[in-house]
Amino acid sequence: MRELVGECEVCRKEIYCEDGFLNGRLDEGGRLTCFACAEAPAAPDAPDAPDDPNVR
Repeated sequence: MRELVGECEVCRKEIYCEDGFLNGRLDEGGRLTCFACAEAPAAPDAPDAPDDPNVR
């Protein structure tokens, strides 16, 4: 069974649940992202980028 559950918060790609498995990631804040966007490195000036003292 394939069910549309939403769209990626970053690229707006449709994300489905297939046979009980989510084809994306849901983070602690409730953001749904596709695997490609979830694994992409965040830009240093992005609001949700990790705080890194080595990044200026």
